[in-house]
Amino acid sequence: MKHSEFRRLMDDEFGPGNAGVIAATLVLPSLQETADRSLDAGVDPRRVWLDVCDLQGVPEGRRLGRDLPVRDRSQD
Repeated sequence: MKHSEFRRLMDDEFGPGNAGVIAATLVLPSLQETADRSLDAGVDPRRVWLDVCDLQGVPEGRRLGRDLPVRDRSQD
């Protein structure tokens, strides 16, 4: 997972306004750091995302994010 995917999942699940606050202030017990600081330290974004999900009670069915349309690369 890339950092951009982590941000998209956060925005989709918590809303753009809340996602930034959660990432900056919520300390993840398993990492003993916030999501933003964990990412800055090089922790895998997927691990950070799953830790946020666990702590915030995000149901399993929403942890993969919303379905996005497949981009047609034949025009690239």
